[in-house]
Formats: sequence, C-alpha cells, structure tokens
Amino acid sequence: MLLPRLRSYIIRKTLVSLLNLLRLVHRKAQTFVLFFRMSKPTSALENQFSAPSPPPFDLTQPAVPISYPIKTLEELESGSYFESFHYPFNKASVALQSASSSLLLPNRPRVIVCHDMDGGYGDDRWVQGGTNSNAYAIWHWYLMDVFIYFSHSLVTLPPPCWTNTAHRHGVKVLGTFITEWDEGTLICNKLLSTEESAQKYAKCLTELAVALGFDGWLINMEVELKSSQIPNLKVFVSHLTQTMHSSVPGSLVIWYDSVTTDGKLNWQDQLNEKNKPFFDICDGIFVNYTWKKNYPMLSADVAGDRKYDVYMGIDVFGRGSFGGGQWNTSVALDVLKKDGVSTAIFAPGWIYETNQPPNFQIAQNHWWALVEKSWGIAQNYPKVLPFYSNFDQGHGYHVSVDGQQVSDAPWCNISSQGFQPFLEYTDNSTPDGIQVHIDFREASYSGGGNITFKGKLEDNAIFTARLFQGDLLLGDLPLHFTYSVKSENISQLGLCLNFSSALKEIKSVLLVSQNLNQFSSKFNKVIMTRQLEKPGTSRGWVIQESNISMSGYRLTEINALCYQSEPEFDERRQNSLSEGQDNSCSQNPTDYYAVLGHISIETFGHNSGFPPSDLWLVEGQYIKWTTGSKGSKNLSLKITWKLKDGNDYAFRNYNIYVEKLAEDARGHPGATLGVHEYLGVARVEAFYVSDLEVPSGTSNIKFIIQVSGVGGSNQKLTESPVFLLDTEAW
Repeated sequence: MLLPRLRSYIIRKTLVSLLNLLRLVHRKAQTFVLFFRMSKPTSALENQFSAPSPPPFDLTQPAVPISYPIKTLEELESGSYFESFHYPFNKASVALQSASSSLLLPNRPRVIVCHDMDGGYGDDRWVQGGTNSNAYAIWHWYLMDVFIYFSHSLVTLPPPCWTNTAHRHGVKVLGTFITEWDEGTLICNKLLSTEESAQKYAKCLTELAVALGFDGWLINMEVELKSSQIPNLKVFVSHLTQTMHSSVPGSLVIWYDSVTTDGKLNWQDQLNEKNKPFFDICDGIFVNYTWKKNYPMLSADVAGDRKYDVYMGIDVFGRGSFGGGQWNTSVALDVLKKDGVSTAIFAPGWIYETNQPPNFQIAQNHWWALVEKSWGIAQNYPKVLPFYSNFDQGHGYHVSVDGQQVSDAPWCNISSQGFQPFLEYTDNSTPDGIQVHIDFREASYSGGGNITFKGKLEDNAIFTARLFQGDLLLGDLPLHFTYSVKSENISQLGLCLNFSSALKEIKSVLLVSQNLNQFSSKFNKVIMTRQLEKPGTSRGWVIQESNISMSGYRLTEINALCYQSEPEFDERRQNSLSEGQDNSCSQNPTDYYAVLGHISIETFGHNSGFPPSDLWLVEGQYIKWTTGSKGSKNLSLKITWKLKDGNDYAFRNYNIYVEKLAEDARGHPGATLGVHEYLGVARVEAFYVSDLEVPSGTSNIKFIIQVSGVGGSNQKLTESPVFLLDTEAW
C-alpha cells in the first residue's frame, strides 16, 4: 500500500532512489529478525498466522462480472483469461466511430489522456454497473484522440465501459504493459530470454486486444536491463506493433520514455538518440513529464516528419511536471501547442482524488475548459448516422426509459454514457442569466441525466447554448430530428442548426414548436416541429420531430435555443398537457426553466424496427438456488440470447427486466407479483443475475430482454424476447 501512495506525490526518479535505500534497510532488518527468530520458540499464535492463506477467487466460476488485470507472464501465456467466466462480459461492443474508412490519427498535434485513477479497477470494474452514483468518470471526450487505461499490474486490460464510451466518441483505447521493481526484472528476464519468447508474448498481447476490442498498447519498461536484452526488447516492440497493425486497422503501440538503448532506467524527458530506436519501431513515444521548456522543440527536430507522434507527458498531480500540473496544466499545453508536438495528459483523476472544490462536476468542467482553451477541440460529432444522445454521464440516481422511470436506485456504468455535449463552462459570474448543466436529480427522459436550462430570460429575448460541433455530410435523403423537452410556464426550447457548404457558405436553420416572427430574420430558415404522440411517455415530456433537407451541406453545429412562447400559444400548450401535471416549481413570468431529455438524428425513412421475440434464442445457464428468508429463495443465473438466423445486428444495449408470476387456481402462471422490475443493462448478449429474491408462491420467473436501437428507440416489452423459468422444476 505504501508505494502506490508515494507514487501520488513523488516523481519516479526520487522514488527509485528511495526504494534502493529501503531495500538496504530491509535486508539489514531481515538479518536481525532471522537471528532473533532462531533464538525464540515458535508460538501457537505464530503458527496460526503462518497458516496457508485462503485460495484466490476462482475466475472460472459464475459470479457478478468484473474486469481485472493479468499479473503474471504465466497467466498471459496460458490464455487462462479466455477460460474465465468473466471474459465474455469484458468484450467491448462499440466499434470505433469514424466518418471515413481511414482509422489513422489526424495529421496535427494530438492529445492522449492516460487514466491513472486510484490504481485502476475501482467502480469501473463492475461490468454490469455499480452502485456509486458519485463514481469517477470522464466526459470531455471531444478534447482527446487516445485514451490509455493504466494500472501497475503487468497487463492492464481496459474495462469495456471505457472502450465502449471512448469508441462512441471516436477516441482510441489502449491497455498498458508495464514492468517495474524487482518483480519486473524477473519478468523481463523471461520475456526477453530469446527472440522467440519476445514474439510469443507480443502475440499474446495482440490476441487480447483483438478479443476484447481495444486498439493497442502502452509499453512501459521501468526496470534496468542488461545490454544483451535490448535486441530482444526491440523484437518485442516491433513484433507487437506489426501484429497489432495486421490484426486491428488503425491500432497503436506507444513506447514510454523509461529504459534506454543501453539498458539504463534513465528517463530522458525528450526524444533523443537513447530512446529513438524504440520510437522508430512503434507508433509513438510518451515522453516522461519532467521535461524542460526547450525539450519539446528538440524532440520535434529529432522526430522530423513524425513530430506529432511525440507525446510530451504532463502529470496533472504536478510531481516535477513542467508548469506544475494541477490547475496550471495549460501552462505546459501552451508550450507544446506552440512547438507543434503532441501531449499525453497523465492522471486527470487528480480532480476527483483530491476533492477539488466546490464539487467534482464543477471542478472537472472547469479544469477541462482550461484544456479546451489551450488546445482546442479534437473530436467532432455527429459525424455518422444514426446519432443519439440522452446526455447520460454514466452515473446517477435513477434510470428512465422512454420518459418512464424504471429504477430509483443509485448507479454507475460508464458504458451508459451517451454522446457528451460540448457544454461551455461558466463560473456563474452572471447568475441572472440562463445556467446550463447536466442534471442527475431531475427526472430523465432516457438513462439518468438530462440538460437543464434555468434562469432569467427577458421578454422577446432568446438564449443559445452549444450542444454539439459536428462534421456530418448530408446526402439526398432528409434528416429526421427527434428531441424531448419538459418545460414550465411559457418556457420553450428549440434547436438551432448550422450547416456549411463546400464553398464554406453558412446557413442556420431553426427548429421550434411555434413561429418566432420577431427572430426569423436571424436565421436562414425556420421550421415548425410536430409534436409526436408516443404512448406510455411520462406526463410533462413533449416529443418534437421534424425533417430537414440540406443535400451537399455538412451539419457543423447543434445549439439549444431558449425562448418564451406567445400568450395565445401558451394557452393552447397548457390545454394539450395531461391533467394533473406537477407545476409545484412554477416560475415567475420572467423565470425560465426547461429540460432537454434527448436528441436523435436519423436518415428519413430509416428502419428502426426490431426482430420479433420468436426470432431470438434465449437460454438460462449456471442456474443456482439458495435459501432466503421467510420462505423465499435466492436465484442466480446467466441469461444469454442471440438471433436464430446468426446475423449480427447493431443494437445499442439491452434493458433487462424480471416479472415474478404466481399460479392461478388451475395451476397455470397467472398474476404478476408486482410490476416488472428493472435489473440492469447489458452491452453484450449476456447478463448475470445474482441473488434475486424470489418470494414463496412464485411459480414462474420471466426475464425480459428489451432491445434498444442505436437511434434511441426501444422495443416494446410485450414484443421483447423472454426467458421463462419454472421454479417448480428446481
């Protein structure tokens, strides 16, 4: 526990020196303790403490799915990971989003973000989601190109939640291979013993990346090596790069600036002749973060036409980093941007781990706003269709589906993140204006979040807020927009869309539910939306839809537009709302309050239908019953499903529900013991149910798998595939 804590505050060079001193003290202490023990009889208590430790958790047996690293070369070589019960759950289900067939990184300075959050595998290890509504997450994906999941285990495998969400936003994901301390030296002795061994373990790493769906590796060899081992180290790096490229188009292998070509553990803090041979055989170098001001320019000169493959490290904790990191991270970013090299931001979890005030949401948005100001935007979306966002950040206090709340339990699951909006940070210096933020407390239309607009709006005024900056080329077919709004009094919410032609001609189009004559001159076109009647939608949510044709143009911006309805329109609107709507938090006439629940964009006429339930094969596996309390039983099982025709359709996710049925008088499944219960969400075609309480008198248990389309639609529960379990048979 001591070393991980020290790593948070001390740079590695100092830590290595400290470790050598500790080793000397440890050896002296061992000699003394050995002499002391030889002269003292062993007590029964000591025998108790020296008893064998309990066996490790058996990863082949059914359990709540988790993500975990590989800690030894023996595990890596044996392929035991693929025999784990947890392996199928850890496969990423979202392919890397790209507007073109090329998956190469852009030819410009880039941003790597290296996760180093409290040692890794925290709340994110729970593949099906955890219960911490305040769990750590990243949501500023539009500011980065590559995400690295980092821990201090030998083989760090990114939990699928990070890969799914990063890929959704067009960001590549790398795992980490690291050797360090004495254990790392022993590992390298075996890894680099022969050319064949180096190639063998490189192939094992490639197989893992392919199987789990991530995009490559960071290689961090933080040990002293013999000069005779360097040739095989080069074989390892080169073979890993080659096999990754041939197996995963657009994949990356990044070398960390640590061991040098003479085998010394000597961080160079720049690209030079001592580490360039490694740089030459992979896709880039992550330069250690204690560089001097002129090192980026020197590194760019050494890299030549590959200067964008030089990622100068910045440690957000500081720890000797240029500029001091923390709230001054942009000091280093400004230098790197000026010198035309890339950057690798290490440990942005500093904001969360150190409880930066006033709270994590505001502090995180503030910190990343400084990064955006210095570096600019790296990703654009929408860039492919269909496009859907419910603004979910992957944690919250409830879950909604199509406007209906299905769970009020706290939760976290980064895989659930929708496309994250490009909301601009404000310091609330003008509290009388409209404040825009992601809201987790207010009831959502979908998932656990929404965008809330609240404040003051003058009569006959409008307010716009940036939502997305896209790069979507439109074809001949119109776009179909759908969005959900909940508002109070005369508050209204529309969308303002900006399009750009090949000649850079800009056109703005306004989607609103009423004609804004006083503002029409500010836009090239105003389109009246239609209110979509959707059965089952919770009271208060209004679904608006519209089609728009802009063939040959690119959709470059989506903005929210806040305005107030005209009195006669507001009267009609109030009459259209269902009776009994809660207006307990109604505002004054100049107060504004509206909530945006989701946005969906599809090609007009897009078929968003679902295969009927009888085309699915649904099975229950590893069924286990245990005794509960008051006559109840507890049920655990793995549910799997697949289409009988073997086709692999693209679905966003699967919502899992359960119904507990009691027998009727004739002994047939009859009344439901309560409504259907939401169990969770799956990203792969499997879900593990753990210790589900089954009351006495339950004759059958029906599990419902609700299919969700990539455009945001959900299959009706009555038409969804099911698995029916007869409790009497068990």
